[in-house]
Amino acid sequence: MKGAAARAAELRRILERANRAYYLLDKPEISDAEYDRLFRELQELEAKHPELHTPDSPTLRIGAEPAAAFHKHRHLVPMLSLANAFTEAELAEWEERNARLVPEVKAAGYTLEVKIDGAAVSLTYEAGLLVTGATRGNGVIGEDVTPNLRTVLDLPLRLQGKGWPKKMEVRGEVYLSKSQFERLNREREKAGEPLFANPRNAAAGALRQLDPKITRGARPEDAFHHAARPARAAGEVGFPRRAEP
Repeated sequence: MKGAAARAAELRRILERANRAYYLLDKPEISDAEYDRLFRELQELEAKHPELHTPDSPTLRIGAEPAAAFHKHRHLVPMLSLANAFTEAELAEWEERNARLVPEVKAAGYTLEVKIDGAAVSLTYEAGLLVTGATRGNGVIGEDVTPNLRTVLDLPLRLQGKGWPKKMEVRGEVYLSKSQFERLNREREKAGEPLFANPRNAAAGALRQLDPKITRGARPEDAFHHAARPARAAGEVGFPRRAEP
C-alpha cells in the first residue's frame, strides 16, 4: 500500500507539472502518448485504492459523476457586480463617491484594464488547496459548482509555492476565447442544438451543468483571477468594498 501511495503521489506531481508546462507555459515536456499512459496508470491506481484519490488529483480534470442538484454556497464576502457609467457626468459622480471614502484617489490616479467578460466565480482555498468553487448567484448566495470548475484547465487545484493563508477566497472569471466559442457553436449546430448567444452565455451555461463531463466537453479552459484576500477573522475575508464604473 505504501508503494501505491508513493507512486500515486509521484504521478500526480508529474502530471500536474506536465499540465502547467503544456497549458500555461506552452512548452510541453512529455509527449501526448506518455501523458496518456501516466494518466491511465493514475486512474487505475485510484480505482483500485479509492483512499488514494485526492482533491487535487489531475484525474478530476475530466469530470466527476453527475450531481442530482447544486448545493447553495454563501460567499464569505458578497460578490458585488460592476456598475455602468455612460456619460462623463456619471463618471465624475463615481469619482466623487470614491473620494468620500478615500480622499487620496483624486491625486493617486487610476489604472484601466480590459474587462474579461465571462462567468464570475468565487474560489475558496484552504492551505493552498481548492476546496470550493461557486457561481456569483445573487451576490450573497451562489451555487457550488466545484466539480465543474475542477475541469477548467487554467484553474489551479493546488496553488504553487508555500506560505499561503490558512483560508482565502479568490475572485475571477471563467471564460471562452472567441475561437473556443465559435468551435462550440459549430458543434452544437451540427448536433441540432440551440446556439449560445455569446461567449459569456456559453461559459455560464457550461458551469451550470449537473454533469461535469458536459462542462469539460464545452472546454471553458481559461480563467482570469483579479482579487484575492486571506481570512482576517473568523469567517471574514477582506475584499475591498468599492463601487466600480
